[in-house]
Amino acid sequence: MAMDYLTEREANSYSPLTLAFLGDSVYDTYIREYLLRQANMPVAKLHSAKIRLVCAEFQSMAYEFVADKLTEQELAVLKRGRNATGNTVPKHADAAEYRRATALECLFGYLYLTGRNERIRELFELIINSNINENEQIGV
Repeated sequence: MAMDYLTEREANSYSPLTLAFLGDSVYDTYIREYLLRQANMPVAKLHSAKIRLVCAEFQSMAYEFVADKLTEQELAVLKRGRNATGNTVPKHADAAEYRRATALECLFGYLYLTGRNERIRELFELIINSNINENEQIGV
């Protein structure tokens, strides 16, 4: 299936939570591929490692890490995602963490819809290679 990418204007017509819905999947796929390439390990270990990298706490730290490395447009999308209303906060995260995690997912969804896959890869590499990702913490 060929993907027809959206213009920035078209992508901005989606609500931030809708962009985050897609971005969650994009981010999750990048995490899964990263972990798979780190080591051939049982699925249960992969899953445990994945959970630590897709949780609101880690994504919130990633938000803080990449925020100052974004273009003006990307920062605007990130802020739209952070300020989105209507998310219910899970028990294991506070509201501020969850909003920042949603913002990061919103950005990944936006970049994916606009065909900026290389930029997604760049941001993902920044996050995964940052000091917030300590290998002993994720079990690889």
